[in-house]
Amino acid sequence: MNDVPAIRLNNGTPMPQLGYGVFQVPDSEAAQAVGAALEAGYRSIDTAAAYRNETGTGRAIAASGLPREELFITTKLWNDRSRTWQRDDVLRALDGSLAKLGLDHLDLYLIHWPRPMRDDFLTIWKTFEEIAESGRARAVGVSNFRPADLERLGAESALVPAVNQIELHPLFPQAELRALHAKLGITTEAWSPLGQGKELLTLPAVVETAARHGRSPAQVVLRWHLQLGNVVIPKSVTPARIRENLDVFGFELDADDLAALDALGRGASAGRIGPDPAEFDI
Repeated sequence: MNDVPAIRLNNGTPMPQLGYGVFQVPDSEAAQAVGAALEAGYRSIDTAAAYRNETGTGRAIAASGLPREELFITTKLWNDRSRTWQRDDVLRALDGSLAKLGLDHLDLYLIHWPRPMRDDFLTIWKTFEEIAESGRARAVGVSNFRPADLERLGAESALVPAVNQIELHPLFPQAELRALHAKLGITTEAWSPLGQGKELLTLPAVVETAARHGRSPAQVVLRWHLQLGNVVIPKSVTPARIRENLDVFGFELDADDLAALDALGRGASAGRIGPDPAEFDI
């Protein structure tokens, strides 16, 4: 096993704080990429039905020979616009994901987007309660949920999401949402943790901090996340970078380093990269 620390979710399930994400990895390349990540020491793998690479991910899991109890596998329900989702739709989607992954249970199952204009995530969440109760997912949570969405869940269900996976990086730090998560006992998980598309890794504050520590810019940003308490799932298909992204536990950012990275969220380049969950109807 590796030395990645675990965060204990609100139902007691331990989740590695750093995992490997496979967004935009073609299914034909997923087995090789996930296999390289598992060989490097990752034990948490994050995929989604929408990524269309659950089959390749499952092949890598099977080929690794690792005991199932050493792995933490996340996938997400793709609640697409073709229907207003009902209980049976959710259960069929779970069956499909498990079959592709070659697993009999997940460690974490997430609602991928809230789609507030569709007004069906409460129905989906009720089915997620059943899934959690049955043990087919050790924990259930959400992705891209806003404070208003979490408040609606809280008003209708006693089951608090274990995780909210959201866009989060120094240029979009989501302080308000992270504070709400802390209040409710929800673990914050960052997608796009390296700020893909915003040139985050070339900004002077990041580059200079990396130089002071003898680390890469990506390692510095991942360390920022870890010290905030976020779960992170960086993606790369390059074996050297896969290994580099895991090597972030041998140094620590000081208060000045953290302040310099925090300030990026108030700068001219700050802002969201991905879709706005209030408007995104998939």
